[in-house]
Amino acid sequence: MSRKIANLTRRQQSAADPILDDINASIDFDRHLFRQDVAASRAHAAMLAKQGIITADDARKIAHGLDTILSEIESGRFKFKRALEDIHMNVESRLTELIGPAAGRLHTARSRNDQIATDFRLWIRETIDSVDAALAGYQRALVEKALEHAATVMPGFTHLQVAQPVTFGHHLLAYVEMASRDRGRFADARKRANFCPLGAAALAGTAFPVDRAMTAKALGFTAPMTNSLDAVSDRDFVLETLAAAAITAVHLSRFAEEIVIWCSPLVGFISLSDRFTTGSSIMPQKRNPDAAELVRAKTGRIVGALEALLIVLKGLPLAYQKDMQEDKEGAMDAFSALSVSIAAMTGMVRDMTANVARMHQAAGMGYSTATDLADWLVREHQMPFREAHHVTARIVAKAAAQNVPLHQLPLTAMQAIEKRITKDVYAVLSVENSVRSRTSHGGTAPKNVRRAANRWLKILAKGQ
Repeated sequence: MSRKIANLTRRQQSAADPILDDINASIDFDRHLFRQDVAASRAHAAMLAKQGIITADDARKIAHGLDTILSEIESGRFKFKRALEDIHMNVESRLTELIGPAAGRLHTARSRNDQIATDFRLWIRETIDSVDAALAGYQRALVEKALEHAATVMPGFTHLQVAQPVTFGHHLLAYVEMASRDRGRFADARKRANFCPLGAAALAGTAFPVDRAMTAKALGFTAPMTNSLDAVSDRDFVLETLAAAAITAVHLSRFAEEIVIWCSPLVGFISLSDRFTTGSSIMPQKRNPDAAELVRAKTGRIVGALEALLIVLKGLPLAYQKDMQEDKEGAMDAFSALSVSIAAMTGMVRDMTANVARMHQAAGMGYSTATDLADWLVREHQMPFREAHHVTARIVAKAAAQNVPLHQLPLTAMQAIEKRITKDVYAVLSVENSVRSRTSHGGTAPKNVRRAANRWLKILAKGQ
């Protein structure tokens, strides 16, 4: 037995391999949690004093020391030490330097396990609030541009083929709806993240008479988490928020892709100023939509962060494992990428200039009002839609053979296929009349777009 104890003692006294320091230290990224760590420590110290676990004098010293540390970090005077591994030990070490032995009482009835879970929940909560505000600004930019172009006709696509005319405003409002759902997912994630692990200690709770409801309330949480094992081992709140971020990034990427396409001279629907494009190193005539391309690319980093954390967590038994240290760096990088992506998209929406004439010209390509012709046959002659579809297909084939758009195909050519067609049909074959007719709920008619845009402006003005 004595030999085993001696061996254990020798192991404890052996210096760690430098590579262990490299892989074990998290201060390079969890230093970003300093505000949350100080706030949680202040709340914990106040609770310990109220419960009589530490003296009021020690609590005052701790609070004063934490305020000093916060000021030092914010001003850049704080010296982070990699040898101390993480934000918690860096703060505690400096607190000891400032106030002496009283600093050692702060860690009563808590563990770094519940500390980091609390800190990161606070960080995620603040990040969600920041993302929500940014998405609201993005929506506002889209809505204002949509209102400006409520009647601007452009082609609507399926399979990237011209399908039916729509309005540019209607197209932009589709992304407003997507962003609304994104904000809803973040709000839902915030609700589930807003429960406090502090006081769960290492994994089993604590024998000290702590008041976990007090610390939860002080930190703005809904309530304490109800199971100590779950409190320190759960990272659902990160996964769920990253999932919301990934979906949001995919939505931004889809729009970014459209901007890249629309900016091409081959399409020419919009132009971006030099504020959001860059030049070529060799071709002086080119302006590249780099901002949109990079938004599209950053989506991979955001989706990758979600996948990485899912893989980290998938095989972990309860409770805390060091693997969980990998929950922060990728998430922080992902939310940084998301933040700049939202800002870039908002800027591009405000900056873009629509080429109204080119959009109008393209809207009539590909016989985009063919469905209007089929609908006219159904309305005016009670023709079954499938029959009307067949008749219209033959008329489109005739127009294509003569290389003319539908509205320029002679009436006699149409009547040769369907004798009941009259000159009134031409009223539905213009792209303007096509979009004006789409008045169903959610349709592209300009009056619908104006109504929807004004509704959104009122919603956003209320901070919703």
